[in-house]
Amino acid sequence: MTQPVSLGLDTFGDVTRKADGSLMPMDQVLRDVVEQAVLADEAGIDFIGLGEHHRDDFAISAPEIVLAAIAGQTRRIHLGTAVTVLSSDDPVRVFQRFSTLNAVSNGRAEAILGRGSFTESYALFGHDLQDYDQLFEEKLDLFARLLREAKVTWSGRTRAPLKNQRVYPLLGNGGLTTWVGVGGSPESVVRVVRQDLQLMLAIIGGDPQRFVPYVDLYHRAVDQMGQTARPIGVHSPGFVAETDESAQEQLWPHYREMFGRIGRERGWPPVTKDRYLAEIRHGSLYVGSPETVARKIAATVRTLKIQRFDMKYATGPQPHAELMECIRLYGEKVIPMVRDLLASDRVAA
Repeated sequence: MTQPVSLGLDTFGDVTRKADGSLMPMDQVLRDVVEQAVLADEAGIDFIGLGEHHRDDFAISAPEIVLAAIAGQTRRIHLGTAVTVLSSDDPVRVFQRFSTLNAVSNGRAEAILGRGSFTESYALFGHDLQDYDQLFEEKLDLFARLLREAKVTWSGRTRAPLKNQRVYPLLGNGGLTTWVGVGGSPESVVRVVRQDLQLMLAIIGGDPQRFVPYVDLYHRAVDQMGQTARPIGVHSPGFVAETDESAQEQLWPHYREMFGRIGRERGWPPVTKDRYLAEIRHGSLYVGSPETVARKIAATVRTLKIQRFDMKYATGPQPHAELMECIRLYGEKVIPMVRDLLASDRVAA
C-alpha cells in the first residue's frame, strides 16, 4: 500500500430515544447529525457519509441538504452519501446536487451511489420494482456520462433522452469522486469497472474474507477492460467505547431493536445476543475498545487490500451522547492506531 488508508464514518440518522424512552423528533436528530459531523471533522476523521432512507426509523431523506449544512461548519472532512438511491432518483438532479455541494465545500463532496437496502423510495417516486435492474443500469450510465462529458447525448427507457445537453453547475477541474455501493453481486462489481467508478463493498455480516473473490474479480475486470484500478472501500457497522465490554453492552439493546424490527419486516429469525457477540468476534461488526476496533479494521484492510474503510457508527436508537463519544474515540485513538499498524506492515515488508 503506497498511501495511508482513508478512514471515515457513516450514519443513516437513526431516530434515537430520549431518556424517558420516547422517540426524539426528527428535526433534532438531524441537528444532532450535523453536530456529530462537526466533531468528526475536529477529530481528524477523513469522511462522513449520510445514508438516504424514506421511513420512520431514519431521519435523513435528503442527505445532500444535511451535508451542505455540515460543509458550512467544517473545514477538511470529506462529505458524501451512504448511499444515494440512484435507481429512484433523476441522475441529472443528483449530479446537480453533488456539483453544487462540491462547489460550496471546496471540492470535498463524494457521491456513493447504489440501489439502497430498502425499497420505500421506489413507490414514493413512482417507480416499479419490476424495473429494479434496468433503473440502476441506465441511471448509473447516465450519471457516469455527466461526470465526464461536457455535453451529454443519452437515451434509455427510464427517463427522457438528452441531446447535446450541458448540465449546470459544471464540476471544477478536480471532478467528483464517485463510488458505487455493492453488496456482493459479481455483476455489480463488473458494472463498476465498466463505468470506471470506485467500488465500495457493503459488508454487513460474516467474515470480511469472503469478499476477497470480489476484490480479485474487480482487478481481473480492470485488466480485461483496459481500465485504471481505482481505490476500493468497505462500509461496515461498528461502535467504539473505552472497553470491549462497555462497547458491547451499550450497543446491544439498540442493535437488537433495529434488527428485530427489520427482521420482522423481512421474515428473519429474532436476533440473539450470542449471535451478536459471534458477529463481533468473527464477522463484520467492529465493536469494542479503540485497540480492538483498530486491530480489526487493520486486519480487514490487509485481507482485502482496500484503500478506504468507513464504519457505520449509528445502529438503532442509541443516544446522541454515546455516538459523540464513539466518534471522539474513533478519531483520536482508532485512526492513529490503524495507521501505526499498517505502517508497521510496510516497514516489515
